[in-house]
Formats: sequence, C-alpha cells, structure tokens
Amino acid sequence: MDGHTETSPLDLPRAIVLVGLMGAGKSCIGKRLAARIAVPFVDADSEIEQAAGLSVAEIFAKYGEPYFRDGERRVMARLLQGPPCIISAGGGAFMDEETRTLIKANGVSVWLRADLDTLVARTKGRTHRPLLNTGDPREKLAELMRIRNPVYGEADVTVDTGIDNPSVTCARVLAALEDYFGHSLGERIAS
Repeated sequence: MDGHTETSPLDLPRAIVLVGLMGAGKSCIGKRLAARIAVPFVDADSEIEQAAGLSVAEIFAKYGEPYFRDGERRVMARLLQGPPCIISAGGGAFMDEETRTLIKANGVSVWLRADLDTLVARTKGRTHRPLLNTGDPREKLAELMRIRNPVYGEADVTVDTGIDNPSVTCARVLAALEDYFGHSLGERIAS
C-alpha cells in the first residue's frame, strides 16, 4: 500500500449539483467538497463559456437569456451523463423545468441557502453577474429570492450558508450528503 486511500466510485453514486443564488458559495464550497472527496469539480458557467467562446455576460447581451438557458441545459445534460463529480450550477439553472428534471433524474441537488445580507456582501462590486448589472443589486437579489427560493426548496438537500468559514460549510454539506446517501463518502486522498 502506498499510503493513499483507494475508494470505490460507489462512494459518490451520482453527480452532486450545487444550486442557489449567485453569492451562495456554489463554486467556493464545490471546489472544497470535490477536493475533500477526491472527485472532479465542474463550474457549469465556465463550461458554457468554453462551449460558446463567450462570457456569460456576453451571451446574455448578444443572444438573450432564453438562448443562454438552452445552452445551459445542454451542458448540464452532458455533465450529468459523465462520471460523478461536483457541479456548480448557475443561479438560474434549477429554475428551468427541463434542467431541474435532468438534475433530479441524474444527480443529487444541494441548495446552498443564504440570507440577503450574505448574498449582497458576496456579490458587491462584481460585474460578471448580468442579472445584477442594472438597478439596485439588493432589490434585485431580494426579488430573485422571492421567486427562486420556493423552487430551490425542491432540492434533494438544503444546507444554510452564511458568514461561516467555507470549511465549516463544506463539512455541513458533506454531512448532509452522507445523511442523504445513508453512508460515508469518506475523505479520499487523491493519488
């Protein structure tokens, strides 16, 4: 034995899809969770940008949100058909009924729920979020929470995120997933 822990792919039977509003910590927590259980991390928005050759903001500006959501659905379907991984979904991905159905059929959704103050603080000054680039970001986030939170509530697992250290939130997500699956995902050490 070389000191590395070998684990079966059954430790993570399906992709884990992190959903929630922008600023909830999907990328930050997703990267930590993936490292902790030694599976790949994939940012769906980055995959969309790579496929389109444009940033999310450019896709919204040039083609509009419906075009973006169609590409997002195709990318999510491809990712969910691949090996188990941690996927950070864009804030609106779970709102699309077809995408939500794909996630429910092929993955496990985890809603990273954050309060308005946390979301405002985490998104302040970031210009790569098309939905926050016009008007008052706090008002826009409050409106998005009102509309999206009931749908995010359909996720398989919900974990509150806030001012805690990301490692603490990651540990809570891991514990919630272990409860969901009914077994330990283990701390895997990548070779």
